[in-house]
Amino acid sequence: MNKSSFRRAFYIIICSISLYSCASFPVDSEGTLDRARGDELVVGISENKPWTQTSGTGRYSGIEVDLIEGFADTIDADVQWLHAPESVLAEKIKNGQLDLMIGGLSSSSPWSSHMALSRPYHQFDGEEKVMGVRLGENDLMMALERYLAHEFGEIR
Repeated sequence: MNKSSFRRAFYIIICSISLYSCASFPVDSEGTLDRARGDELVVGISENKPWTQTSGTGRYSGIEVDLIEGFADTIDADVQWLHAPESVLAEKIKNGQLDLMIGGLSSSSPWSSHMALSRPYHQFDGEEKVMGVRLGENDLMMALERYLAHEFGEIR
């Protein structure tokens, strides 16, 4: 084997290894999207009209509630809601007790160290609206962001 053939083979092997190692990205460190598919998506909700509203009877409504229910339908999941103040939900998502968090969060949320924030899906009164996803759950984040982009297109 001459030097040129050896280099070519070496580059092919390196490229193959690189491509193979990237094949499984994005990945959820805890497998949240795979677990939720066909099962249950655990969502923390804090009241923040018109994004999220509670009725006091365990029923929720609002723009983000509709979005989450639509997203859950795309992965054949039922939504399990947990209603609490943002500070409580931020701790729960940080500790892995929630998959998602909604409540009219903005991209400047003080809880961004507790969760990954989605790309802004909507702009309202100068604030970019986002949703919170459990840290490390990149596949879930990408699926949610694809859904939001489909529903909203560009940031409005």
